Amino acid sequence: MAKTNPGRFFEDYTLGQVIEHAVPRTVSGGERALYHALYPARHALYSSDAFAQASGLPKSPIDDLAAFHVVFGKTVPDVSLNAVANLGYAEGRWLKPVYEGDTLRSTSEVIGLKQNSNGKTGVVYVRTRGMNQNDEIVMEYVRWVMVRKRDFDAPAPETVVPELAKVIDAKDLVIPEDLDFTNYDFTLAGEPHRWGDYEVGETIDHVDGVTLEEAEHMMATRLWQNTAKVHFDATFRPDGQRLIYGGHIISLARTLSFNGLANAQMIVGLNGGAHANPAFSGLTVKAWSEVLDTAETNAPGVGAVRLRLVATRGGDPFALRGEDGKYLPDVLLDLDYWALMPL
Repeated sequence: MAKTNPGRFFEDYTLGQVIEHAVPRTVSGGERALYHALYPARHALYSSDAFAQASGLPKSPIDDLAAFHVVFGKTVPDVSLNAVANLGYAEGRWLKPVYEGDTLRSTSEVIGLKQNSNGKTGVVYVRTRGMNQNDEIVMEYVRWVMVRKRDFDAPAPETVVPELAKVIDAKDLVIPEDLDFTNYDFTLAGEPHRWGDYEVGETIDHVDGVTLEEAEHMMATRLWQNTAKVHFDATFRPDGQRLIYGGHIISLARTLSFNGLANAQMIVGLNGGAHANPAFSGLTVKAWSEVLDTAETNAPGVGAVRLRLVATRGGDPFALRGEDGKYLPDVLLDLDYWALMPL
């Protein structure tokens, strides 16, 4: 009897199914150091205890996206080990900062199923929650994944596609307790631009690029314990290439956005996201952002800004879709998120 986990196939999921994911993980300064080395992240709140303490926090949290990767990685053996592609995200909220010493685990609920017309694959929708050692929810998000069928003749489940909010209302964003930007040090943060300096519709070219290296994306995928076969096994895809984990592109683009958005410190909401085209080693990733909305918060000196972050492999820095409405071939990522910024 086989004892290894072959991963779930589409017919193994049922609506309402709750999956408790294995292997909790205690995060440390090692995750911070590796995250900053791989991307390299530069936002001050995540780089300096002193800066974080001046902003009302007990110490510097680990980067929001590093926490996301840890929570996400737990889900892969149960949700996307046999995935063809991770298709999108919605209704993501960061509810509590994660600090060194916190232990994270993940649980997911199946909230939607839809078999594709070819009968060989289907789309699974899950709502994932990451909890700390005190059973406090630190983040939650919905994602949907295209998964292979094991048995093509297995009957299709009833189609259920969940209704998901296109945008998280600003009033539903959770601001970390005691966060206070009234004494924010713009010099140490790296740029003078504050919340009121950004206008809806404004676009920002982040200028720099990062060439994807095989060794770095493999190290990142291992760091997050993401075991999806498409990222590890070069024989799994017909073209013999290992697909780069989409979260790696998200973190690279977020890091590049420091140029122009150095003061967009904390990510607190994920409205939506799409990995528009696959990425492979050797590509050079560039990024641009568009300001979609702004909102005030109840936290002292803190405003919220809604941003579209687009990662590309070149071409026009502000081009997104063609005349047919489809993403252009150069677009790798289209991410819609809320961040906190000093007023």
